[in-house]
Amino acid sequence: MASWSKVDGAKVERGWGGEGERPGKFGLFFIAIWTLFLLQPLSAGWDHRDQVSGWVGIVGTLLFAAVYLTIFARRRIELRTGGVPHAALVPGLLAIGSAAVIAVVVCVALGQPGTATAVYLCVLCAMTLPRLWSLPLAVLVALTFYAAGFVVPGWDPDPSLLLSALAATIAVWGVQQLLVRNTQLVAAERENQRLAVSEERNRLARDLHDILGHSLTVITVKSELANKLIDVDPARARTELADLERLSRDALSDVRRAVEGYRELSLPGELARARMALEAAEIAADLPNSTDEVPSEKRELFAWTIREGVTNVIRHSNATRCTVVLHADRVEICDDGAGPASGATTSNGHGITGLRERASALGATVVTRTLDPGFSLSVVSP
Repeated sequence: MASWSKVDGAKVERGWGGEGERPGKFGLFFIAIWTLFLLQPLSAGWDHRDQVSGWVGIVGTLLFAAVYLTIFARRRIELRTGGVPHAALVPGLLAIGSAAVIAVVVCVALGQPGTATAVYLCVLCAMTLPRLWSLPLAVLVALTFYAAGFVVPGWDPDPSLLLSALAATIAVWGVQQLLVRNTQLVAAERENQRLAVSEERNRLARDLHDILGHSLTVITVKSELANKLIDVDPARARTELADLERLSRDALSDVRRAVEGYRELSLPGELARARMALEAAEIAADLPNSTDEVPSEKRELFAWTIREGVTNVIRHSNATRCTVVLHADRVEICDDGAGPASGATTSNGHGITGLRERASALGATVVTRTLDPGFSLSVVSP
């Protein structure tokens, strides 16, 4: 019957409404189908169509059905759009009051057949009033109509009416609470997604700052220096310009990798993530602020080394401090902990074994040392 669609990444039920604006055709159908029970007062009015009271009853019944459908549909729209998860007391009482006045007119015009409106009044109580008011007032309405069978001349007590009104009240009240919970769940999912997007933006901003901050500063300084040396010392100016070109290319590569979601490693990016990971693990971090002296062809290997080394420090060392030393030909990760557990870093081509394979492909060497206290992992490249 109902279908599902995604709104801001969260599932919301369709069928009761179209695109969050109004009840859909199926929703209106399932709401309106229950008004068939109003055929009894309509039939009674038609039987007395030769009298004014009969036509008053017919018009009143149709007007009651229209008011009921309008109130019910508006409440469903409020629930679907999430605007009013909990019904307000005063608007609910006004809506029920208008329907109750019409119901009384129908009962006066048609007699006991008009009490069929009692079930719908009880449903409106369950649907439009706050939780603490809905059930008590619905029960009061049901008991009032049932008691009228004892006190109104010519009427008979109708237990089936009381049972129908109470059963409909409980059913609609349960559905109402389910819809409220669903509305709150969708709102919570949307908020979680908004926070996740915000956090990802903040993370990317922090990482780009860490990746680019120093590089752009060095590029600026070298540009100024090259401009001053171009007439005084052309050879040195050319050297500075060559470094400037390399730094620019490396910075551009690092930014591309960061924006692409870290599908590849970058040396500044790994340093930025290592700093955050160590901070989260409450391990004091002593990390380099610059990666400029590392040649481009060694940056990815050194990035893998930092990732592996810092991961092991966090997972296995129980250290309180981690130090990363970075030079043009080597990178070293030291800690003051207990060192990695046996076999903890050698599974499935990762860890030390995987790092040795990567280093060997570039002619570099992986060196591990036990310190007192602590452990050292380094990669030395010729």
